[in-house]
Amino acid sequence: MSVGLVLSLGGLALIDSTSIGTLFIPIWLLLAPGRVKVGRILLYLGTIAVFYFGVGLLISLGAGAAITAFGEAMKTKAVLWGQLVLGVGLFVLSFRFDPKRRKGNGGAIQRWRERAMSEQTSVRWLMALALLAGLTEVATMLPYLGAIGLMTTSGLSALAILTLLAGYCVVMIVPAGVLLAARMTARSMVEPVLQRLNNWIMRNGASATGWLLAIAGFLVARDAAVRLFWPHLM
Repeated sequence: MSVGLVLSLGGLALIDSTSIGTLFIPIWLLLAPGRVKVGRILLYLGTIAVFYFGVGLLISLGAGAAITAFGEAMKTKAVLWGQLVLGVGLFVLSFRFDPKRRKGNGGAIQRWRERAMSEQTSVRWLMALALLAGLTEVATMLPYLGAIGLMTTSGLSALAILTLLAGYCVVMIVPAGVLLAARMTARSMVEPVLQRLNNWIMRNGASATGWLLAIAGFLVARDAAVRLFWPHLM
């Protein structure tokens, strides 16, 4: 397990920490009227982290089976070139998420905000909200898929992959956890920051996907390029 791999995974996890489910909804929960219910927000974060871990485990098992079936073929230059093309493709795809072209996405962001700030705050509701957010993001969790690809093609043991998956999911909810802790200890200072973040999300949330794809594409392409052209750095 190289330092470069760990840094790449950490970068991808931080990208995933800025999604609707892992950051936007927690911010809206913190801004909801009334007293902040710490236990329930932690339950929400735990639910979405466990959901991501479960999805990652299933995908990793499938990727592991493919590696077992195809053996060394998965480590050939052809596969690495495919990974490089995928990374470059994600980077290029990010330019399609120009906010001028995607003006209609503001309504989707608004609907998620309304769900999060609903007066319904039961435990079941929060867990359902976390699962709904996770399910909605399954088709677009490209940073996570890229991270799983890096893990399964690095020759790691099953235990190492499980450990990295768990660590990834923890890092993914750390920013929201930090905001929660700050909100509890310095409310008067943090609430204006949360409100500014909320305003930014409402203005730019629809274009944030483009930035996430660009960064994820760079990290995936970088890993492939290092293995192809500078393997001594691994």
